[in-house]
Amino acid sequence: MDADFKVLEEKLDQLLVHCKNLRAENIELRQDLAKAREDSKLLRMQMQKASSKLEALIGQLPEGVL
Repeated sequence: MDADFKVLEEKLDQLLVHCKNLRAENIELRQDLAKAREDSKLLRMQMQKASSKLEALIGQLPEGVL
């Protein structure tokens, strides 16, 4: 009976370690996702700015160039 409890205790310890590792990984993944979303937002803003500049430059071209 003691051996059964010892095995159960070891398995429980392994489970707790695994849960701790998964939580740490989850935190890291959430941080990575937040960074990726911020990067994506910045890139969208930069693309919009570049698009506006291109439209302004196209608007300055003499007629018939395009």
